[in-house]
Amino acid sequence: MTHIMAGNMAPGFSLKALDGKAHVLEELLQRGPVVAAFFKVSCPVCQFTFPFLERIYKRYGGDGVTFLGISQDDARDTKDFAREFGVTFPVLMDQKEKNYPASNAYGLTNVPTIFLIETDGTVKISSMGFDKKDLESIAGELAGRRKITPSPLFVAGESVPAHKPG
Repeated sequence: MTHIMAGNMAPGFSLKALDGKAHVLEELLQRGPVVAAFFKVSCPVCQFTFPFLERIYKRYGGDGVTFLGISQDDARDTKDFAREFGVTFPVLMDQKEKNYPASNAYGLTNVPTIFLIETDGTVKISSMGFDKKDLESIAGELAGRRKITPSPLFVAGESVPAHKPG
């Protein structure tokens, strides 16, 4: 669960990426919406979900939208996760030794939890676990911003459930 639902204000955060660069939510929102996906490397549903997030990023990421993975694990394991599951967008460290400041601010009890945060700081989509409709909604929102027709996120022959709890 999370206590941050669609329509709520997203708590701010400042976290460092694997490359050491700081990412501040308020600054990122000045460039456009943010897709923030919280995860743990050992979570099978996170492992299932992140290749689909990468697919959305490849199609609709870039200027005007920021994608962030927010890891609850150490840097070494997080780097391995990103490499294994093909994650090319920035991955931030929500550090255990600092008591998971972002995860706690968002009230997370399950991962993956994904938020689409609008430029004014409100949460447009709050999604827990793997949710096919929520991922399609995120893709549709981002396609709409680019004024392009969304392409299918899931391809024929893929075995994709409607929902997998985190």
